[in-house]
Amino acid sequence: MIVTDWVHTIAGSFILVSLALGVPASPVFHSRYWLFFTAFVGLNLFQYGISKFCPLAIILKALGVPENRS
Repeated sequence: MIVTDWVHTIAGSFILVSLALGVPASPVFHSRYWLFFTAFVGLNLFQYGISKFCPLAIILKALGVPENRS
């Protein structure tokens, strides 16, 4: 997997987990404050679309995850 694959996988996982913990109808509901984390991840995805700056991608590159498939 390359950096963009990891970013999408991690962001999607964070959104699903925080929704499960933040929505009252969920069987694993903990607190509505988890929805702020969902908004934070969404805001980061939005700002990446505009600025092409992604802190998670920088961390993954530093850990040695390849940037392309070749």
